[in-house]
Amino acid sequence: MNTKSTPMGSRSGVAQLLMVSGTRPEIIKLAPVYHALRRSNWARPIWLHTGQHGDMAAQMLECFHIRPDHLLRRVGSSLLDFAIGCRTQLESLLAHMECEVVIVQGDTESAFQGALGGFYHQVPVVHVEAGLRTYNLHRPFPEEALRQMIGRIASLHLAPTAAAARALIREGVDAKNIAVTGNTVVDAQMWACKHHGIQRQVQEPGHLLVTMHRRENWGSDVENICAAIADIAREFPTLTVVFPVHMNPLIQEPVHRLLGGLANVRLSLPLEYLAMQQALADACLVVTDSGGLQEEAPTFKVPLLVLRDETERPEVLEAGCARLVGADRRSIVQWVRHLLTDDTAFRGMQAAANPFGDGTAAYRIERRLYQMLRPEGLPD
Repeated sequence: MNTKSTPMGSRSGVAQLLMVSGTRPEIIKLAPVYHALRRSNWARPIWLHTGQHGDMAAQMLECFHIRPDHLLRRVGSSLLDFAIGCRTQLESLLAHMECEVVIVQGDTESAFQGALGGFYHQVPVVHVEAGLRTYNLHRPFPEEALRQMIGRIASLHLAPTAAAARALIREGVDAKNIAVTGNTVVDAQMWACKHHGIQRQVQEPGHLLVTMHRRENWGSDVENICAAIADIAREFPTLTVVFPVHMNPLIQEPVHRLLGGLANVRLSLPLEYLAMQQALADACLVVTDSGGLQEEAPTFKVPLLVLRDETERPEVLEAGCARLVGADRRSIVQWVRHLLTDDTAFRGMQAAANPFGDGTAAYRIERRLYQMLRPEGLPD
């Protein structure tokens, strides 16, 4: 194995920073950091895409005007095959690349493989969106475990919130290696609104937006959730339900079987990023198991019902703009009915501000990386 005792790359010239992405959410959340680093006069971001997501990732890269410097080839269809192929290609590339840090985001297999590659080559790992925890290794699975493992080998932890930073400190991470930056997902939304004209296009009340994809909801939970959505659609026949359906057959089959015949339920293919942002802007309520939508919906002041028993994003609960309803049919129906018929309750769940950030997270990350890599350039 080829290892280095000191970080690779020049310490005096322009710093080369390897950014590893593999999935659509990673691209969304790393894109603002990429552009902030490109605007700087001290850093050169090098974008590597692992191929974990295919067409969806290509759309995201184009949306955010990013042309990857390195594209890996996805090997196999299983997560194991992907991990082995990704790790092998990363090893070959890192053995011949000069970079001062490896930047990864979140909790995906691509992020873990990128962090592991940097660690094996003794290149500092920078973890964007560090510190999110449920402490239940099965929810979300496998993301909770991957995020914790990245946290054990990262050199710099960029926590999106103060709560995430406190979780890292409780785990023994030195406070000097943690920075609270806000979540770059808000930066990405503001970029999309500015560059692509995302804004509300419908009159009140808007549609009910539903998404579902997480492994822990596969099986009977999918059936229960679909049954709840069917109950809601029948009870509120003038309400339009917009449901972009995940491509996994374990989601597709029950969704189409239980909801396909309802006139006010619009089933579609998964939405690309800009279409999803527009769907959020036009929604009255979101019912989802997505972590990303928990962060994004508050930007448009849309209340959330979360189809999970726990969340690694407790800030959305503390801000009052979301409720955990799990996969319980009765609970889902009761909460949707409550919010659709009680204007005071609905208004009470509209976020005054997004608890995850103000759109300046990427700037804070760029400044913290400069402090880490170019301390000689800081004023006394």
